[in-house]
Amino acid sequence: MKLRVEVVALDCLMVRLFDEIAETNMPWMLAASESLRAAFAGHLIDLVPSYTTLMVHYDLTALNPARARELIAQALIDLSPNAHASGKCHVLPVWYDLSVGPELNLLSQRSGLAVEEVIRRHSEREYQVFALGFAPGFAFMGLVEEILATPRLNTPRKKVAAGSVGIAERQTAAYPVVSPGGWNLIGRTPAKLFDRHRDGYSLMQPGDTVRFEAIGHAEFINLGGDDTPLEARA
Repeated sequence: MKLRVEVVALDCLMVRLFDEIAETNMPWMLAASESLRAAFAGHLIDLVPSYTTLMVHYDLTALNPARARELIAQALIDLSPNAHASGKCHVLPVWYDLSVGPELNLLSQRSGLAVEEVIRRHSEREYQVFALGFAPGFAFMGLVEEILATPRLNTPRKKVAAGSVGIAERQTAAYPVVSPGGWNLIGRTPAKLFDRHRDGYSLMQPGDTVRFEAIGHAEFINLGGDDTPLEARA
């Protein structure tokens, strides 16, 4: 772990703990997040965790930048991950089908695996939720197997259906709402990923884990899924 503090804005500092993305980072990120929240207490406006960083937005009327840096340094002295701390484990049902996952064939061709094997490999792994962003409830997860890693589309779609499950490089995610997007789509989940009436709004939070479970079309519909087909480059 290499601690660095970088200026983002007059009232915002970025705490960088790591240089590379790794699943082993998360226990340290969670411990740092907990410690920073306690240190800043009521003077903390927001704390945003990501793969390797924590963005600390503080009340400039209560703390000056120098004091904010002091609190960060104090909070991270002798930092150690809590062996018993863990997030929730979510199982997201997914209908993997070319009509809603038009890049299944692309991943098959790039990897040399049959479509069925692409589905099996994607759904047999447990993924770490690293960060939320891009859209409300959009959880960046990883890491997918290297053989399934695929660059984003050269031309993003103007409209991606809510629930669409995709891959970008070694990340995977499910779109919580209808939005533009350039990820390689391989299926769709009926799960409600964002709900303004839910505590925290998002179904998933950093530190949680996710496993995708392949289901058939009938179960997908029974669970409330929308099977409206998506064109390959819509």
